[in-house]
Amino acid sequence: MKGTEAECCEVTCVHKDVVLRVQKKLPEEVLLKELADFYKVFGDSTRIKILCVLLESEMCVCDLAEVLGMTQSAISHQLRVLKQMKLVKNRREGKTVYYSLSDGHIQTIISQGMEHITE
Repeated sequence: MKGTEAECCEVTCVHKDVVLRVQKKLPEEVLLKELADFYKVFGDSTRIKILCVLLESEMCVCDLAEVLGMTQSAISHQLRVLKQMKLVKNRREGKTVYYSLSDGHIQTIISQGMEHITE
């Protein structure tokens, strides 16, 4: 596709002052890996669907399975991943476990992502 390839400099000219300033501010490798892993979680459409549902309402696994037309087992598996990455939290009420988004950051990430792709 024309116009989608990255353009390169025609000459090599390293701007050392800029390079040094940016290198000093670059997060440590371990933090960059954690951030990459965090965003990988958003790479699965089922997990995105679950987050979008939880954006609307707290729900139990049974309700999530019904809304998404999936098995409770499949939903539970994805919720485990989301919980490990601290994207969702749960609370127990009797024999029922309800899931919700961990905090407002997750809502912001989903909303801004949607806004970006629909522009």
